Amino acid sequence: MIESNNSEINVDQLIKKIREEVARRQPILERNLETIKVPSVNHTLTINHIENLLHNAQLKSQVRTEFPQKLNRFPFSLSQPLQKLALQLYSFLFKEQRAINFSLIEAIRESLTLNRKLIDQVMDLQGQVKEISAYLTATEKHLNEQLQAMDERYIKNDSYLKNDLTQQKRLITLFLEAARPRLPEPFSAEQLQTLRNEEPHQLDALYVAFEDQFRGSREEVRNTLNVYLPLIEDAKVGTPESPILDVGCGRGEWLELLRKSGYSARGIDINKVMLEQCHTIGFEVIEAEAIAYLQDLPDSSLGAVTGFHIIEHLPFAVLMKLFDETMRVLQPGGLIIFETPNPRNLFVGSGDFYRDPTHVNPIHPDTIAYIASLKGFINAESYFFAEQDNRSQLLASSNVKFDTLESYLSISRDFALIGYKP
Repeated sequence: MIESNNSEINVDQLIKKIREEVARRQPILERNLETIKVPSVNHTLTINHIENLLHNAQLKSQVRTEFPQKLNRFPFSLSQPLQKLALQLYSFLFKEQRAINFSLIEAIRESLTLNRKLIDQVMDLQGQVKEISAYLTATEKHLNEQLQAMDERYIKNDSYLKNDLTQQKRLITLFLEAARPRLPEPFSAEQLQTLRNEEPHQLDALYVAFEDQFRGSREEVRNTLNVYLPLIEDAKVGTPESPILDVGCGRGEWLELLRKSGYSARGIDINKVMLEQCHTIGFEVIEAEAIAYLQDLPDSSLGAVTGFHIIEHLPFAVLMKLFDETMRVLQPGGLIIFETPNPRNLFVGSGDFYRDPTHVNPIHPDTIAYIASLKGFINAESYFFAEQDNRSQLLASSNVKFDTLESYLSISRDFALIGYKP
């Protein structure tokens, strides 16, 4: 069914066609916008100057009723009748010229009015071009964001489908391997139990997809875990003689960080898909339940036991066993680091904690620190996270006051229990 759907709607090809169409139209759009040459529209001074010239020309083209001032002196000023006669003669001789001048002046004035309207239209067009360009830019940005989001969703869905198919293939192979030696006889009790043991793993691929969606990317998680490296260094653990065990190692972000820092570490988990991812990267991981694995270890064989977002998945009785077995297998001076969602954060405590359907109960920072002390750990303290100089810092919960609503909103969404074996 999945292959049939992929043949009908090929998401990769669809995204490729969309990108090719955007790339094809972009140069055309840019060329079209370049062809719109909007001239300078600051012509107010030029127009006013032309209007002044037209006004002066109109005044000079009117019929004269008196001599010019420079001719109104001796000997021209001797005879007023002669002046009037000269003016009448002048007006008669240049009558047609005045008419032509008036026509030219009116034509220029009309042209000036038309130019003013054209300039206004050009200014309006320039504004429209800017609006269109801004709209197209915003549209292109929005389309790219949608394509990127589509890519991310497709990658996540594709990863889930591949993991789920791999899991189903493994179960079918296991079934066939158990069935072939028995056919036509029925399955033995041991074979049936082997198949029953695989039932809890049917949702492994789904939980990996869930983690990818809500836990964050590998890089994001790895960056948040950097804050614990100084604790490992100060405790002088992580050597072959005092290795680190990561309980519920998941996708292996902490194991990756420890390996890059030169520490010896291994992990355990029950999610087969996550374990396969860790094996692919090259980490030392084992499929095992936490309590059963710790019970098989000798006393004082580990330098540190860590677990990130694991203890909130455990019933209270199992959590107590985890503390007991951890205390037993740790070497003197060894430490525990257990990170879990922080119910003192208002968003986490009011609902975000229950987004994960496999969570059992939120654990209060004071409660878990008190239990660790009762179980024999020294300097057991819960720590919140605070940003300082763009770096995450550990902040002891005993130093934090919750006396305002803002303190419950701004406190970190996770906290860590840290304790040491005496």
